[in-house]
Amino acid sequence: MNVCIFCGSHAGRDEAFLDAARRTGRILAERGVGIVYGGGRVGLMGAVADAARALGGAVIGVIPRALVEAELAHRDLTDLHVVDSMHERKAMMSELADGFIALPGGAGTLEEMFEQWTWAQLGIHEKACAFLNVRGFFDPLRLMIDRMADDGFVRRDHAEMIAFRNDIESILDYVETYRSPPPKWTSNSCTAKP
Repeated sequence: MNVCIFCGSHAGRDEAFLDAARRTGRILAERGVGIVYGGGRVGLMGAVADAARALGGAVIGVIPRALVEAELAHRDLTDLHVVDSMHERKAMMSELADGFIALPGGAGTLEEMFEQWTWAQLGIHEKACAFLNVRGFFDPLRLMIDRMADDGFVRRDHAEMIAFRNDIESILDYVETYRSPPPKWTSNSCTAKP
């Protein structure tokens, strides 16, 4: 099994974020779970990769050529795919992964995870999406997703597609046992039913 990790290209101000990234890399390597990620050597991204590689874990990076040229690519990976665009990067990461886990990060982290959640709602894939909620980092997001469901913009079962967990072990259990609800649209429907 491979999981895709989305996380910050910065380490953040709280050492707990870096600790969680390193622990995630170690646990995944110890469990024999491969990592697919953005291919960077910096921030939480680099910390996850370094920790997994230190234990011999499989780590596949997917990085746009422009970031390689900016010397941000990690050079000690199992495999590094260099692509031409961010769109290609996300498509390849999705194809290579069996589930998606977000650690703390910025706009890119949220955009990547929300794209996968959207694809899951549409039935493009049936893979789990989960947030590692380090020190309550994603609590406001969890409230926003509940609000989307409460106000009828997201079906409740689709809001519950995204797991929020405080430890990587319970996230892996979730990913391994995940079953997707029916997609948002079916061939005989023309309106969303929240």
